This record gives sequence, structure tokens and C-alpha cells, in this order.
Amino acid sequence: MNNPKTIVVVGASRGIGKAIVQQLASQEENTIIALARNTEALAKAFSAFSNVTTGKLDLAKGVNEQLEVLLEQVTTIDLLINNAGLLVNKSFPTLTHEDLTLSYQVNVISVMETVQAILPKMEKNGGHIVNISSMGGVQGTVKFPGLSAYSTSKAALCSFTELFAEEYKNSPIKMNCLALGAAQTEMLNEAFPGYQAPLSADEMAAFIVNFSLTGHQWFNGKILPVSLSTP
Repeated sequence: MNNPKTIVVVGASRGIGKAIVQQLASQEENTIIALARNTEALAKAFSAFSNVTTGKLDLAKGVNEQLEVLLEQVTTIDLLINNAGLLVNKSFPTLTHEDLTLSYQVNVISVMETVQAILPKMEKNGGHIVNISSMGGVQGTVKFPGLSAYSTSKAALCSFTELFAEEYKNSPIKMNCLALGAAQTEMLNEAFPGYQAPLSADEMAAFIVNFSLTGHQWFNGKILPVSLSTP
């Protein structure tokens, strides 16, 4: 039995994020705050769990201001999982300025802003921040046409993880990054229609949940590949 934890999951309305919240909520001692833009999907997914509260968070703008309101009554956060992501699948010449700026805002800048917002609630007791990146954001792995905006922004998330851990290495706050391989999710279907992934969203979520609750005992500032394929 784990100690009671207050957990924030960003990007919780579908796929892996939804499965993460459901698995964390099955441990009744946990209090989970599930955030996403689609509040209808959040309500539908988690209405059966008395230990889950939901809130609307639009990562495209004003993240700090939104979180100030959403977390106003929360004094301590033990775990933050930054799971949200935006995938733009376009050939490089057709990428617009809006495609690039929104990709970086959602996949990198909003994560940094979210961390800024929760830091005061972690400083006393410490905590673990887990960023969800992609194998496509790891140097030396297989790359795919059409994912320049997505994979480069996920690479920036890996870099932020290392930089934050260095800056906070003398604090009780730890940050790690999981670079996920393919899992069967709505986002994967959008990027690669018809592709059959080796793992389900639930299976990938089970690893993320276990790592998020325990990984900070062994890791800090690390980018860990979670993939059944060879880069």
C-alpha cells in the first residue's frame, strides 16, 4: 500500500492519460486531479471515481493563470504527470508557422509553465515530475516523415528534463522523462492509420504509473526509452 498521494495528470481525457488516471484512482488512498481541454470526456471517464476531480486546461494559452485557479485549494502535490501532446503530421514544406508554434506551445512550453505553477506545492515535501516524450524525440532513433514539428518538440522536452534536474538537483523535487514507443491510442491511429502497436494504452499506462510512483528513488534527469522496438 502506497502512502496517500495528491497527483496531477495533464492530458487525461483519452488514450494513455485516461488509463493512467483510472489505474491511479484504483488505489483509493490517492487523490487525483485530471486535467484536459475536453471536459465532457473527463467527466465520462472518471465519474465512477470519488477520488478523481477534473478540470479544464487549455494548453494553448494562459497555462499559469488557469492552473492558479484550478489548484487554488490544493496545498501539496506529490506527483505530476505531463502526458498531453499535440501531433501534427504534415510534410515539412507544408508546415505553417501556426503548426510549429502550437506544437511547441503544447508539447514543451505548456509543460514548463505547468511545472512553474506546481513547484510551490512540491517544495516542502518534494515530489516527482514525469514528462511523457516520444522515441521520435530521442537522438539516434528511427524518424518518420511528416513528424518534424512533433518529434523536435518532444526532443526539446527531453532537454528540459535534463536542465530542470540540474537546476533542482539539491532539492527534494525529481524530474524524469519517459520516451514512449508505439502504443495503441487515438493519437497513434491519427499518425499511422492501420498500424497495430505492440502495446495497448492500458499496458503502457501500467508502466508509467509504476514508474511515476517509484522511479524517483533511482532516477533524476533521465530520459528513459519505453519501447519494444530497437531504435
